[in-house]
This record gives sequence, structure tokens and C-alpha cells, in this order.
Amino acid sequence: MEETIDIKELFQTLKKRLWLIGLITIVAAIISAVISFFVLTPIYQSQTQILVNQAKSDQQLYNANEVQTNIQLINTYNVIITSPAILDTVKNDLNLTETVDELTEKIEVSSATNSQVVEITVKDSSPHLAAKIANKTAEVFQSEISKIMNIDNVSILSKAEVKDDVSPVKPQPLLNIAIAIVVGLMLGVGVAFLLEYLDNTLKTEQDIEQILELPVIGVITNIKDVPKATVRQTEPIGRAQRTRGETFGS
Repeated sequence: MEETIDIKELFQTLKKRLWLIGLITIVAAIISAVISFFVLTPIYQSQTQILVNQAKSDQQLYNANEVQTNIQLINTYNVIITSPAILDTVKNDLNLTETVDELTEKIEVSSATNSQVVEITVKDSSPHLAAKIANKTAEVFQSEISKIMNIDNVSILSKAEVKDDVSPVKPQPLLNIAIAIVVGLMLGVGVAFLLEYLDNTLKTEQDIEQILELPVIGVITNIKDVPKATVRQTEPIGRAQRTRGETFGS
């Protein structure tokens, strides 16, 4: 029985503070929309793919052991691609103002499981610059890897291109607004329960019984004052009735 009463009180608290919860949720959604559309800088993504093999002679056959060795070396290639040995050349060729460390943060190198294909992904506020950095990184790696390692078979499978309908990968306004709505609801519910916890005023007779541990004998309802306009209208009628009574009595 106590659990049912507690649940009822919880729902009553939420119902009483429903306007506050709704207000906080709406404000959070509006703030998120404004930040997503007008404050955050759109970030675009561009990607290129390269295939890396070991050096091999004309007589050497392309076997499974060679493929497995190449797969194991993929992690090494990923580190080399984002190393200063490659990015310094990329920075100078494109006349970039970013440092090598800043350029490294824009570039992400990955490869699928058991695959010799390496994907170079670049994120930048300019889609054209992102494509240029991705393509230049692949070209520099293709030309420099033979000097760094015994690799002479690097192929560029696909170049980064900027499409006409390119859209930013972040921010995602709809996702941000949805997250803000959820956070706003949680914050609103928390504030509602906090205000209810801090409210020590007595509102019902049940509150009195709970605090004083005494039974309530009676309840005095609110008595509204009679409006003055009503009193003025009833006085002449009363006088007229008394006058008529005196006349009939005489």
C-alpha cells in the first residue's frame, strides 16, 4: 500500500510541475538548435583508398603468405601515413597554415579487417580542402613509401571528390536536438522533484496528520467575502420589504 501511495505522489509531483518540465525541455531544444545551426562550424569529410603490397619480382607468385604479411603490415602503413615524413610534404605542397599536429588531427587512417585496402579520411570545414588533403596524402605516401620501406606497389583505388550535394558530417542538428530534448526532460524531472523536496509548506490535512501525528477533527473551508456591489443591491430590497411589512401590519 505504501508503494502505491509513493507512486501516486510521484505522479502528482510530475503533474504539478509539468509546466516547468515542458519549459526546461523546450528551452534546451531551442538552445541546441541555435548552437547547431548558427554557432558550430560545419565539418565535411572526404575519403580516398589505397592498396599497398610488398615488393615482388616478376617470377614471384602472388600467394596467401604474401597477402597475410601485407595485412600484418597495414598498421605500420597507417602510422607512416600520419607521420611528419608524409605530412610535412603535404603541408608544404598545399601551402597549409596548420601545423603537422593539427593536420594529423584532421586525418584518420583505417582499414577493414583482413584487408589490404587503406582508407584515408580527412575532415575539414571546407569540403574542397578536405579532398585536396586526402588526395595529396595518398600521392605523397605512394611516392615516399618506397624510400621508407621496401614497397614498390602502392595503388590509389579511388580519389576523393567533392559532390554537388555534399553535406557536413557534423554537427547533426536533428540528433543534437533529440539529445537536448532527452536531457531537458531529465533535468526538468530532477528540478521538479528537488523543488518538491525543498517545499516544506502544509497543503493538505494529510500533511498535518503526517507531521503532527494527530487526527484531523474538522476542516474549515475558504469563505469568500461578499462583494460590495451585491450588498448595495440587497439593501434597498430589504428596506422595501420592511416598509411593506409595516404597512400591512398597520
